[in-house]
Amino acid sequence: MPDQIGSDRDAEGEEPGDRITIASRQRTQALVTRPREEAQGLAAALALRGVNAVVEPMMEVHYCAAATLDLTTVQAILCTSANGVRALARATGERGLRLLAVGEATAARARAEGFTVVASAGGAATDLARLAAARLQPHDGPLLHVAGNVVAGDLVGALRSHDFLIERKVLYEARPVEALSASTVHALRCGAIDFALFFSPRTAAIFVKLAKSAGVAACCRTMTPLSIGATADAVLADLPWRERRVAERPTQSALLDSLDAVLVERLRGCA
Repeated sequence: MPDQIGSDRDAEGEEPGDRITIASRQRTQALVTRPREEAQGLAAALALRGVNAVVEPMMEVHYCAAATLDLTTVQAILCTSANGVRALARATGERGLRLLAVGEATAARARAEGFTVVASAGGAATDLARLAAARLQPHDGPLLHVAGNVVAGDLVGALRSHDFLIERKVLYEARPVEALSASTVHALRCGAIDFALFFSPRTAAIFVKLAKSAGVAACCRTMTPLSIGATADAVLADLPWRERRVAERPTQSALLDSLDAVLVERLRGCA
């Protein structure tokens, strides 16, 4: 799911402690499949753990250049990804309208773009629907869902069932890349990548397709994928992984917690 992302605790000051030593000693590398803009913060969180990020976006984000918005009667904007926030910031100079974000990372992006009235849900579209239903009233005006060309879940349907008038506006496209880079293919063939991080079923599906096309599917036997949810994890079942792990919650911080757990387990196994 493109929108399942949450906060990154380490970026907010938590010291990862022994995790750095664990990973650095083993020269651990993790494949980061997020779009490049969103990969930067994740790469920084991995670096705190001594894990080198191999950034290999599965999708490229293209913003709708001619997008215009009429926010005259809108009571709140709903954003289900950081890319949606970036697209929104490009399309309007309005920053004071209430904005509800799917998770803390999306909320943080909104604040960074200058939006002043921001609230965060728990990381999934269903959480955002519950937050909107709890804090907003249908009679106060329509809602606007800023989205990409592919959406996960039915946020619009969920809120219409609560009598809200809501419109979805596509402000960007996330287009799949056509092939893995030569450097990543080489790293996979050499067994140099230990982990792969997946934040949506769509990203996972693109990787599975491209790994097969590049003839490196068998190379996944030495890798452990970490998925933000069970749906993304299920897509990966077509490849022969070392093991698969799923985050306890649909947030980036929970996914990184899963990585920490694996690193500790493997350190203990080598002791």
